[in-house]
Amino acid sequence: MDSTINEKIIDETKYWMERAVIGLNLCPFASTVHVKNQIRYVISDAATHESLLKDFMQELEMLAEIPAEKVETALLIHPHVLTDFIEYNDFLDVVDAALEDMDLEGELQVAGFHPQWQFAETQPDDIENYTNRSPYPMLHILREASVLQAVSAFPEADKIFEKNIETLRKLGHSGWSDLGLDKSVLRQKNK
Repeated sequence: MDSTINEKIIDETKYWMERAVIGLNLCPFASTVHVKNQIRYVISDAATHESLLKDFMQELEMLAEIPAEKVETALLIHPHVLTDFIEYNDFLDVVDAALEDMDLEGELQVAGFHPQWQFAETQPDDIENYTNRSPYPMLHILREASVLQAVSAFPEADKIFEKNIETLRKLGHSGWSDLGLDKSVLRQKNK
């Protein structure tokens, strides 16, 4: 893929991180690693599930080997594959199996983000789905020890999800739109 487009995709992802994830405090732990520049943003050019799995496994290996002080977490952005949420959601089982096969369960974990994210028991346009909506499909690889440490240091960490839903309900669809997150370079290119 064109390096200029990749740069724009990463810029849009960082913008989403700053405006939504950090700006709305959807993840109270994101700000620190963002400020310290410890988030690795990686674009996968994968066009198939198999090639994405290969890229994902390479990222797992990299993150398992590099010290947390250098790279705390990684976002594997895959704009050309798993653009359908149902396919993406099914692929998360493959992701979990890869973690197990590589003996990285308990060391690394994955959180999902997708432009069409939909929680069970919700309608596609319900605002609570936006807690996990991102400009592009991506797999967020986290260090489990860091997650446990952050959760233990954060009062009422178990209430983050409910707080996020409340925040988004107050914000509403027009407030989300005002964040300017709907201007994806690939969506503009395909119009």
